Amino acid sequence: MAAGRSATAGRASPRRFLGVSLKMYFDHEQTLEWASRIAGLVAANADRIDAVELVVFPDFASLAAVRRVFAGGPTRLGAQNLSEHDAGAFTGEVSARTLAQVGCQYAEIGHAERRRLFGEGDLQIEGKLNAAFGQGLIPLLCVGEPAEGPPDAAASHCSRQLEATLGKIGAAHAGRPAVVAYEPVWAIGAERPAAPEHIARVCGSLRRWLSRRRPAASSLVVYGGSAGPGLLTRLGASVDGLFLGRLAHDPAAFAAILAEALRGGGSPDGRPPDGRPPGAS
Repeated sequence: MAAGRSATAGRASPRRFLGVSLKMYFDHEQTLEWASRIAGLVAANADRIDAVELVVFPDFASLAAVRRVFAGGPTRLGAQNLSEHDAGAFTGEVSARTLAQVGCQYAEIGHAERRRLFGEGDLQIEGKLNAAFGQGLIPLLCVGEPAEGPPDAAASHCSRQLEATLGKIGAAHAGRPAVVAYEPVWAIGAERPAAPEHIARVCGSLRRWLSRRRPAASSLVVYGGSAGPGLLTRLGASVDGLFLGRLAHDPAAFAAILAEALRGGGSPDGRPPDGRPPGAS
């Protein structure tokens, strides 16, 4: 598949999205060991793996090697970050063009850690979205409220984040698909995720926002924030999948999550999630 082409495009039935960010937990050798074990799981489920869109987000230095590990299989490659600039004197930055050339199809943008630790604001995130779209990458845009509270307040906060970033994308990229990852900041790294009812309310709101502004058939809403085994089944059709962190760094835990996704993740009949436009996938 050419870089940047959505793996959801043209499919006959809904698929579950599973993204895994390795952050900076592993060194290069550990990253390759993990990727090899995941490639084995994917191969062992080759007869039904098409039910899942699996995307792995390793560190920059490991991208090319991880691509080789998954070569010939359905696993997609994503970058954990990218520059908003196309080229120039930006020491230490990596452009969207370079990422596409090394095989990335997705780019993570706006994670809470980037916002908090590196001061990334809405204007920079908008620039990164434009850079990703410009090179055919699918952005995985992270949004989430800072403190625990009612779901309606969380939904309003996240919708404002979308308006200030994805909502500012120009007409040239207006029709491009995106993945929105709802990651309540207070749940990242916590012992447990947000309550399923809370997640469903917020993700329903984000899905409605996307349906008015992005291609409904290929733009997705997924959940992250202490997402682990069992959650996808509990969430059912209220999300399009999960964006996983440290809880998926254990291959056994990832195997359990993959098994859930292959069973339908709480939606065994494969029906589109509630509240989505007809034909959405």
